[in-house]
Amino acid sequence: MELTTIWFLLVAVLFTGYFILEGFDFGVGMLLPVLGRDDRERRVMINTIGPVWDGNEVWLITAGGAMFAAFPEWYATLFSGFYLPLLLILLALIARGVAFEYRHKRPEATWKQRWDKAIFFGSLIPAILWGVAFANILRGVPLDADHEYVGGLLNLLNPYALLGGATTAALFLTHGAVFIALKTVGDIRHRAATLAVRLGVVTAVLAVAFLTWTLTIRSSTAAVVLAVGAALALLGGLAAAKVRREGWAFTGTAVAIGLAVATLFAALFPNVLPSTLDPAGTLTATNAASTPYTLKIMTWVAVIFTPIVLAYQGWTYWVFRKRIGVAHIPQH
Repeated sequence: MELTTIWFLLVAVLFTGYFILEGFDFGVGMLLPVLGRDDRERRVMINTIGPVWDGNEVWLITAGGAMFAAFPEWYATLFSGFYLPLLLILLALIARGVAFEYRHKRPEATWKQRWDKAIFFGSLIPAILWGVAFANILRGVPLDADHEYVGGLLNLLNPYALLGGATTAALFLTHGAVFIALKTVGDIRHRAATLAVRLGVVTAVLAVAFLTWTLTIRSSTAAVVLAVGAALALLGGLAAAKVRREGWAFTGTAVAIGLAVATLFAALFPNVLPSTLDPAGTLTATNAASTPYTLKIMTWVAVIFTPIVLAYQGWTYWVFRKRIGVAHIPQH
């Protein structure tokens, strides 16, 4: 297997891990005003992701770094052409991170409400825009012969991309609701489990529609198999949620998100950013890649440090594996 293929797969794995892990973070944030009936319940919800949300974002940083080093042409064209949506994602993630850290600094209700809004919108905006961005990556964008983006913002807001944004938001909402049910006790657990099933019906319809549309744009045997697997995993997760098997339900939604992202990458390969103007302007894993020597050095670095990072994050989840409830939250 060529190093360009290996690094395409590694970038795909990193983004897949990011969407699985940050997906439930976004879901919890978006559900904060829905499931949290008072401040203590909202604090319970935030505490379910408190120990892990920043570690989950490391997957995005690593994916961006891998893309920059392994496929600099892809990185440059993507971040220049998608400048506004990616900037909005960055600002939303910053506001959300600050909100997590500052929400508890003062006891006033209005203070906390303002930071709760920052958490909500800081979760909603990336959840939608990531779907819009990846749908456009697969669909293709107007690139000239020099691989430069020559479109505008409206080119990115096409019906397929908007469906992609709605699908990722719905997937993350369902994933987040299942995670809350998995990590809490008491009334909030039961409300989250009930909501997960209701959200799941809408999510299943959107996901099937988006994946079907995806396969009509670009497809491969692997992409079809992965898309079917994603649909089955989502249905299995919803069935488990309905009978209150939160562990299996979370596994189902996590696998569904992972396979859905893998479907996009499988359908995209060997391209990394197709051109809708001229096939000569299409970026591929070959013409967008760094030199073989660079890829070789990066491969050795990845082999050494990736297991260490995975072990550490796995240990973090193990340490904070227990459920929490309002009884664990002191009253102020």
